[in-house]
Amino acid sequence: MGLLDGKRLLVTGVLTDTSMAFHVARLAQQEGASVVLSSFGRQMRITSTIAKRLPAPAPVVQLDVQSEDDLAALAGAVGEHLDGLDGVVHSIGFAPQTTMGDNFLSAPWSDVSTALQVSAYSLQALTVACRPLLAPGASVVGLTFDASLAWPVYGWMGVAKAAFESVSRYLARELGPQGVRCNLVAAGPVRTTAAKAIPGFEVFESTWDERAPLSWDVKDPVPPAQACVALLSDWFPKTTGEILHVDGGVHAVGA
Repeated sequence: MGLLDGKRLLVTGVLTDTSMAFHVARLAQQEGASVVLSSFGRQMRITSTIAKRLPAPAPVVQLDVQSEDDLAALAGAVGEHLDGLDGVVHSIGFAPQTTMGDNFLSAPWSDVSTALQVSAYSLQALTVACRPLLAPGASVVGLTFDASLAWPVYGWMGVAKAAFESVSRYLARELGPQGVRCNLVAAGPVRTTAAKAIPGFEVFESTWDERAPLSWDVKDPVPPAQACVALLSDWFPKTTGEILHVDGGVHAVGA
């Protein structure tokens, strides 16, 4: 009997087989879940190809979180494959290059607003879009990077993650009466496609090499994926609004 036997999940953000979202989907299937993926635009073909590398092929539905039409159609698109949802995984983030690196003081609002919409507001937008399908006891899980500190080179993406973490707490408050949980996994740095877009990502790697009590492998996305699967299960029935750190312990120790 698997940890997620009978669970029906939507997993966003699968682009390569090195992404954390891919490993969430893989582990979820291995634990008994039925999985639908989402993608959009030119990435649809890539995600559909990567989906074939899962233990069982997963259908891919269209979702651009900046598109009101896609959000409105999401429940219907997922409903063609699943008769409800027991879990939603948010692994979506984007910030224009002008908002990261050394550009914090010069980034224009037009680009900052994009980062905030895609990387923070989208958690609310995705959850609301899925709400007609969410079963009592459903679990929404998002992936974050500890936003309690101001990190070098992360810039406005760090601000977006702080907003993202706040959005999760408000969703926990609003959806709790319906039995829906919302939690986040704060992962240490992993060499994903998103990480490659961060100028100076090596700064994070060296920090974790020096400070992680449990050590940290930037090439291993499995530990945070395992935490996501645990939060999607029934083993955290009264946990919501939480941020679970899976970072080798860096968040807990001083420099």
